Order: sequence, then structure tokens, then C-alpha cells
Amino acid sequence: MAVIKTENLSHVYSEGTPFVKTAIENINIEIEEGQMVGVIGHTGSGKSTLIQHFNGLLQPTSGKIYIDGEDMWADKNKLRDIRFKVGLVFQYPEYQLFEETCYKDIAFGPKNMGLPDDEIDKRVREAAAFVNLSEEQLMKSPFELSGGQKRRVAIAGVLAMKPKVLILDEPTAGLDPKGRDRILGQIKEYHQEEKNTVLIVSHSMEDVAKFAQKVLVMNRSKVFLYDTVEAVFAHAKEISEIGLAVPQITQIFAELKKRGYDVNPDVYTIEAAKAELIRLLEEGGNISA
Repeated sequence: MAVIKTENLSHVYSEGTPFVKTAIENINIEIEEGQMVGVIGHTGSGKSTLIQHFNGLLQPTSGKIYIDGEDMWADKNKLRDIRFKVGLVFQYPEYQLFEETCYKDIAFGPKNMGLPDDEIDKRVREAAAFVNLSEEQLMKSPFELSGGQKRRVAIAGVLAMKPKVLILDEPTAGLDPKGRDRILGQIKEYHQEEKNTVLIVSHSMEDVAKFAQKVLVMNRSKVFLYDTVEAVFAHAKEISEIGLAVPQITQIFAELKKRGYDVNPDVYTIEAAKAELIRLLEEGGNISA
């Protein structure tokens, strides 16, 4: 069953003014429960506008959105409950921290859900454990922590609400390679343990190739591609033509193929590249220039 489904979804900013702009147009997608989906597209492609519709921050100009089978805007009295099913972590979420302690910041969402204190405490500690925050860090002000630690506090605040869908907008933006790998590893662990649906908006093709099961490519307000990682990166040429770069390892193998080497050009991770080169060697293929 699709946990998110859109029907002819469109959104127009500043409609009826000289500044009118169509941000997304006629979007028809279904995201199955339990999937990890990478959302990519250049600046202005519509990806941020799209994800803000999934938890009701934006209302469609036209079309419909179904969350867990419910029409999100059919009954506004139910909108609050539907929103709790979709947790959205904005880019640079650490700038939204405001409480005295990390514990209180993580507890903010569960409190708004009206949960009892013991359940709030349980959720805070479980979410903190997921992102590797210690008891000592929980009791600190978030402003005493490093940038990467603040990011983890902000993510934990959304995890504590136990959303059915977790959406992260550029979760590794501004982090060093070590911090990026730590955040992505924790997101992957969360997905594997909770079996929830996860959407990651990213400019990094390498990150998407490594962690996603399906990829949604946005271009000029529309869906350009939506398929498995393998199927999407098989369109390396078309993706490059709209201004996006496929993973570097895919570019290398495409070039090897072009130069006459008997390799599969649809390689998009280091692990797959290693396996392909070993296969070629075992078959007696020549991989030297």
C-alpha cells in the first residue's frame, strides 16, 4: 500500500500576481510503505515545495495528496493527526532548537501530541539513543554542542514523534565527511530497525546511490524520473543533460565502456565497482590500457 500518493498535484506561488510561479505541476507518484527514497533535483526544480505538501505545510493549488490512504485536505479537523504521521526535518534544523536542554527540545513534539509523561520520557531516550546522544548531552543546552550534535538533536526531536514517514531535507548539508557519514549511517540504521518510510532530499548522488531504494528526480517542476536506483542511474546521459551529475563511479564505468572495455556501465557504488572489476579479471578480461 502507498503511504504517500499524489494525484495531479500542482502548486502555484503568488497566483493572480505578476510574480506567479508554478513550483510543481501535475505530480503523480506513489511511495510504498517501508521504502527509502532519494529525492534529487537542481535548485528550483520543485523538490522542496513537493515535500512540504507531504505534511501539510503547503496546501495544493490543485490535485490531491493521500497519506496512509487518507485524503489530507478532505477534512481539516483531521489534518493535525495526519501531520503527526509525517515528520519533516528541514535543512539546517539545528537553527530551530530553542529549549533550555536537549531533552526538552526532543520532548517538544511528543508533548504537543498530548502523550503522558512516562511515554514522552521513553520516546526521548529512545530517539536520543538512535542518534547516539549521551545522558550527559541530553541535559546540556543544545547551544553547547557541536554543529553535528545539534543536527542529531533536531533529528531526534522528529524521531520521538514516531512518524510513519520521515523526510529529511539535505540532512548532511554543511557537515564534514565524518559528520555526514555518521548522520547517514544513523538514518540507515533507523530505517532498517523501524521499517518506516524515509525520504532523503539530497544533492549528493553518491549518498542517494548508497542508501536509497528508489530515486525521484525532479526537473522544471515535474517528475523527470521515478524508479529504482539502478533504473534511474542507467539514464546517466539524460540526467547529466538536465544539469545533474550521476555518481563519479558511474561516470568512470561509462567512460570505460566507451573506450571498449567489457564492463557494465550501470555501476553506482564502490562495492558494485569492485565486484564488476573482479568479475572482469576472473573472466580474463583486459582492464589495462
